[in-house]
Amino acid sequence: MALPAKGPATGPGPTAATGPDSTPATGPGTTPPVHTEDAVTSVHPVDEKLHPSRLVPAALQHIAAMYAGVVTPPLIIGQACGLDLEGRTRLIAASLLIAGVATLLQTLGVKGFVGNRLPFVNAASSAGIAPILAIVETNAEGNQLPAVYGAVMVAGVFCLAVGPFFGRLLRFFPPLVTGVVITLIGVTLMPVPVGWAQGGDKTAADFGSMRNLALAAFTLGVILVIQRFGKGFVKQVALLFGLLIGTLVAIPFGMADFGALDSAPVAALPTPFAFGAPEFQPAAILSLCIVMLVLMTESSAGMLALGEICDRRADARVITRGLRTDGLATLIGPVFGGFPTSAFAQNVGVVSLTRVRSRYVVAVAGATLLVLGAFPVLGAVVSLVPMPVLGGAGIVLFGSIAVSGIRTLSEAGLDDSSNIILVAVALGAGIIPLAAPTFYAEFPAWAQTVLGSGISAGAIVAVALNLFFHHLGTRSRTAAPALKSS
Repeated sequence: MALPAKGPATGPGPTAATGPDSTPATGPGTTPPVHTEDAVTSVHPVDEKLHPSRLVPAALQHIAAMYAGVVTPPLIIGQACGLDLEGRTRLIAASLLIAGVATLLQTLGVKGFVGNRLPFVNAASSAGIAPILAIVETNAEGNQLPAVYGAVMVAGVFCLAVGPFFGRLLRFFPPLVTGVVITLIGVTLMPVPVGWAQGGDKTAADFGSMRNLALAAFTLGVILVIQRFGKGFVKQVALLFGLLIGTLVAIPFGMADFGALDSAPVAALPTPFAFGAPEFQPAAILSLCIVMLVLMTESSAGMLALGEICDRRADARVITRGLRTDGLATLIGPVFGGFPTSAFAQNVGVVSLTRVRSRYVVAVAGATLLVLGAFPVLGAVVSLVPMPVLGGAGIVLFGSIAVSGIRTLSEAGLDDSSNIILVAVALGAGIIPLAAPTFYAEFPAWAQTVLGSGISAGAIVAVALNLFFHHLGTRSRTAAPALKSS
């Protein structure tokens, strides 16, 4: 832009005046302003293509923030199904592969069909773990994963069908409901890291030994120290450093198993239906469809929050395309060994913290996950982490999920007595399977599958009571509070 003259113009020509926008006037007898630099087309931060020196570290930070969460579902479910190291390695590889594909679809997208085109990470959600474990417990060995995968595929179809209309259902999932569900996810999964801390295998002679508990406590202590004294990136990846240091300490004591590295192929794509053809059981399907509604709510909350952070509002079309990606990943994932897919809230936090809003950063992270999934030997490295080390880190991981739910509940108007009753009863219903595992032993098998998961039971009660207190019979319905990102 030309600089305005510093003094009054002289000569016969008109004065070079400037308007409110500081653009010099032009007309007959005036010389067009000389621009010292070419006009630069403005690029929105979301669409900015960063230099590799900035792009690669930012992408690695996203991977560090999500990696533990991506491998947690296959680790827990694989162990519950009695899979050996090779089987668990294949599950981990499939989880990484599907996370990579889903994240690439979200960030790059197919315009007008799938992908919210935001720096949005998709991967297997921990919310599906407890209902899946309930399905595993009610099926015989050999039918466990087929029953799970059949239910997951139908849940994916359900997401695709409901996604375009989901905006109309959001008022039934205010923070009051989602807060209960998120809290229950963390609480009901807490026995998992406790079992890991004891050694993982209840039949092992050293299960619950002081050696295992000491290693778990050491790992937890490392994470706490890094979180207290670390700065910047180091503090953000405290969980990852805890897993690494805990594993290194375990090696001299013979507590790390290198067997998976010997049997895992260097490069291989997951085999379709490697764990058996899917089985479609109505109770299992109902349970995971309920969970899918919760996951859709979480994804919608994440997209709304990310839209605000990135200054690119997530409207109904953006949310529909994002949920369609969730549905496709959830439908296709079981073919290769994947589980229900949803948003990763921790990566929304990374964008908020770093202010690096480029979707191409997250796309590179997704491509990296895809590569990791295509090389099972890299997934096998995760299997080197001893169970007690995972236990120490898992207490932080699942505990933080419960804290996210509590934070959401704190914004849900708990000064109202009806809301207090709703939360109290829903949390109570969700904790019953945890406090009394045989409580539903006399119920039909389908009811045991649905109610045996604290997350499903709590979600059903929370939605029903929200309808009872805030929708049925009310003449003037107040809009549900805006969704919050957990």
